[in-house]
Amino acid sequence: MSTIENTPKSNRIHIGFFGPCNAGKSTLINMLTDQEVSLVASVAGTTTDPVSKAMEILPLGPVMITDTAGIDDTSELGALRIKKTKTLLPTINIAVYVVRNDVPISELDIEWIHLLSSHNVPIVLCVNQVDTSLSTDEYLASYPMIKEQVKAIGSANFLEKDQRLALLDMLGHIQPIDGEEETTLLEGIIEAGDTVVLVCPIDSAAPKGRLILPQVQMIREILNKRGLAVVVQTEELAQTLDSLSKEPRLVITDSQAFEEVSQIVPLHIPLTSFSILMARFKGRLKELVKGIHAVKQLQPGSKVLISEGCTHRRQCDDIGTVKIPKWLEKQGYKDLDLHWSSGGHFPEDIETYDLIIHCGACMLTRREVLHRIDISTIHGVPIVNYGILIAELHGILERAISPFCNEL
Repeated sequence: MSTIENTPKSNRIHIGFFGPCNAGKSTLINMLTDQEVSLVASVAGTTTDPVSKAMEILPLGPVMITDTAGIDDTSELGALRIKKTKTLLPTINIAVYVVRNDVPISELDIEWIHLLSSHNVPIVLCVNQVDTSLSTDEYLASYPMIKEQVKAIGSANFLEKDQRLALLDMLGHIQPIDGEEETTLLEGIIEAGDTVVLVCPIDSAAPKGRLILPQVQMIREILNKRGLAVVVQTEELAQTLDSLSKEPRLVITDSQAFEEVSQIVPLHIPLTSFSILMARFKGRLKELVKGIHAVKQLQPGSKVLISEGCTHRRQCDDIGTVKIPKWLEKQGYKDLDLHWSSGGHFPEDIETYDLIIHCGACMLTRREVLHRIDISTIHGVPIVNYGILIAELHGILERAISPFCNEL
């Protein structure tokens, strides 16, 4: 399997295709990917739920292309489909808006282009030249405001595959939105030659036959930095530390093992967790650490949302539904009004919560994580990350965030 195919969905640039029914979105995607990704038919509303396909567009690199339902879907389920499409907006890095030149641009088209623009998403307007006698410039002459809101304008007869490379080249040179300046998982923390010990417990919650995504990403990051990654389970940690000829630059543990690992690792060796590093990488660590103040104010009846970015089968010792509630109760936070969300769903009534406890978000794009933090901030709801919360509940938060003290 190629490196491109192995790139996690959360680390890809997400390109969303929008536009009215029968504008040619699905045909365009099939042409660009050179595969039958989306069902194509003359019947309006053929595309229902968003359909995604991974590919590579140079120089952007690995991308996720998503086909969406028509924004003018008037079918029985049309409103639900459009609502689903709107939930994608915080995840999109580039938008391709498709229109056909034998149909005037509608007020609804203008509304959607403005909506995408309001999310600061760079827009490529792609004109389907159904009427080959009408040039794109002639077609858009009456819509100067649209030209001001898009980054690029392309046109093609979507049935002519020889135009595929030109459209791919156009997309490849659009600067995607990421929300803030991109960093790396261990940016400024380790250097070439450093040893990093990764504590990866293999318990009932660990996936069979593989490591979880943050652990794999951390190993790759250490290799990128020309460091040495030493991977152990909690039980072998003490022996491993004693056997090393050179003390590790950093020890990274699964947050669930924080308490035990902190007792094993000498105080002078920096210690943190995968979840805290993910918070730093994808979110705003300083703001998430501030959320601890709200934890200390929790009272019986306080409404708390525990949100996870992925969907998985709950187990008897699930961290979100079992362990975190138990740790909270053990520290005296009893009778809380706990709620849960998972996957792409993030509650619309966010302002009703007193606190949001969010996972490391390894399955979400950085843009979506930043969006969730922004939404929480706008509504005045504190938000904290799993790793930060767990470190606090075990009395080791100061130690766990000390490697980033100059950032807080």
